[in-house]
Amino acid sequence: MKRHLKWIVPLLVVLALVVGVLRALDKRRNEQAAAAPARETLALDLAPGDVVTARRSALARTLEVSGGLKAVNSAVVKAKVAAELRTLTVREGDRVKAGQVIGQLDTVELDWRLRQAEQTAASARAQFGIARRTLENNRALVAQGFISPTGLETSVDNEAAARANHEAAVAAVELARKARADGTLVAPIAGLVSQRLAQPGERVPVDGRIVEIVDLARVELEAAVAPEDVVQFALGQRATLQVDGLPEPLAARVARINPSAQTGSRSVLVYLAVDPNPALRQGLFARGRVAVAEVQGIAVPLAAVRTDLSQPYVLQVSNGKTTLKTVKLGARGELAGQAWVIVSDGLAEGATVLTGSAGAVRDGTPVRLVGPAAASAAR
Repeated sequence: MKRHLKWIVPLLVVLALVVGVLRALDKRRNEQAAAAPARETLALDLAPGDVVTARRSALARTLEVSGGLKAVNSAVVKAKVAAELRTLTVREGDRVKAGQVIGQLDTVELDWRLRQAEQTAASARAQFGIARRTLENNRALVAQGFISPTGLETSVDNEAAARANHEAAVAAVELARKARADGTLVAPIAGLVSQRLAQPGERVPVDGRIVEIVDLARVELEAAVAPEDVVQFALGQRATLQVDGLPEPLAARVARINPSAQTGSRSVLVYLAVDPNPALRQGLFARGRVAVAEVQGIAVPLAAVRTDLSQPYVLQVSNGKTTLKTVKLGARGELAGQAWVIVSDGLAEGATVLTGSAGAVRDGTPVRLVGPAAASAAR
């Protein structure tokens, strides 16, 4: 009997432990079953920016352009005569007016040349006077029969030659006077000095560059466009440009299209007139889109289309949960400055879909629209 009691007591202890473990597991299972409905009722809250309504819209089909900004009116002041640069009163950034004197070349040599031309003209004038008086005298002598008609013809030719020499000398004086006047440097247009290419004391040759002036009142974008795209451009088309250094985009329009292609690249230059802005500078880089056509249809933001599966799809919000909708995409365009796309099949007008800001969401996820988003979905 004592031998049996030795085995019964441990067995009872083991059975008691097993019963306790089973009861604990059963209690935990019941708690999980009670908590499961509570978890199922949890839904993903969506902010107003997380949903958008598919609607019939007219999208502007665009083409990308980029290039540097250039002033429509610019000029380079060059030396019209070879001389030493005596003074230059403007520097980069200075504003000048049309006709303003901005510098002076050394005109000592030009002054002497003018004086020489004037003396030559005076000599030619004297010779012309002598030839004219000789002709008048010879005409009187021919009438009296003292000289032959041949002698008169010689006097006529001498007078004509003297007249031509005098006129040539007068023209030389005018050229010398103009050369001296060209020693004064004058701004041809109003604008800002962008480059100072010579310094006082330097000798500049004919056509030597001295100062560049740009007028920023009218600025345009010079964009190189591929030959297959240039046929879609037309004068007056609107564009939106983002210029380096400017926080806000600028409006522009197609102003001119070059009739010739560039050698080598075969691209065609298209010029877009940019709306005036005091922050614009020549040489800044700009990129943007030109609206070349308009397409209509049921559209959603391009960010709402998901492409992590084999076919593009959107997540439609219906009956409090997300539903995966495979869609066929059409033309892309811009609407209110954002990229949108036409959905040609798979989505009805007025459907509420998730945007890209909602993040990664699975098909069938319970969602709850809050704030304005809920009111929009209800309508």
